[in-house]
Amino acid sequence: MTDLTAVPPAGDPGAPAVAGPKGATTATELTRAQRTTARRVAESKATIPDFQAAIEADVTDLLALRPTVAAGGPVPSVTAFVVRAAGLALREHPRLNGAYSDGSALQHARVNVGVAVGGEGALTFPTVFDADTRPVTAIAEDVRALAAKVRDGSIAAPDLAGATFTVSNLGMHGVTAFTAVIQPGQAAILAVGAATERLALRDGVPVARQVLTLTLSADHRVVYGLDAAAFLARVRELLENPTALSA
Repeated sequence: MTDLTAVPPAGDPGAPAVAGPKGATTATELTRAQRTTARRVAESKATIPDFQAAIEADVTDLLALRPTVAAGGPVPSVTAFVVRAAGLALREHPRLNGAYSDGSALQHARVNVGVAVGGEGALTFPTVFDADTRPVTAIAEDVRALAAKVRDGSIAAPDLAGATFTVSNLGMHGVTAFTAVIQPGQAAILAVGAATERLALRDGVPVARQVLTLTLSADHRVVYGLDAAAFLARVRELLENPTALSA
């Protein structure tokens, strides 16, 4: 639940500024959305024994494919491709499409991926439903529409319910790698960084490739290291062979 907006907290000023060793300090009451985010972050860190695993994916071909998939419409975002890849990988690795609950490992029948969206000084997680069965163009439309609702304040409760996994992308802000906080009631969250240029050998010839880092945070009560590794490897495989994602 990393804040994508870098927007100062909104709300009515609280107590007047008081001078001290740190200079004048002003207290600003958090908005309802910010209080919700603060509560869920604290709940997650206090109750979920998480671990992280990271992998790099060569997305050179994916970035080249994006305009061709658009078919005259908006070009699908990298986030849409990652959501689609995660959806397919979650279907194959169902431990991550669930949660821990009172000594039981839950696994959900539907694959619904929440997407972190910053707006109004807080972070919101609208849901892309059935990400394992829908084409990337439809997922891209959903992500755009949900992000617009978050930013204009029209997002509704049904848009925020039902996520079984979450994707958080800071790549558009130039962040190359980070770890995200697991949403309570889920087993894992995938953090996506920016693609950076790397030199790689192809038939002995150095060529420029675009590589991004994917970092998985997972609940160690229901997801183990081998599960995380297999899931990340499958997501990487799909991103590196993007024609399967555009079908």
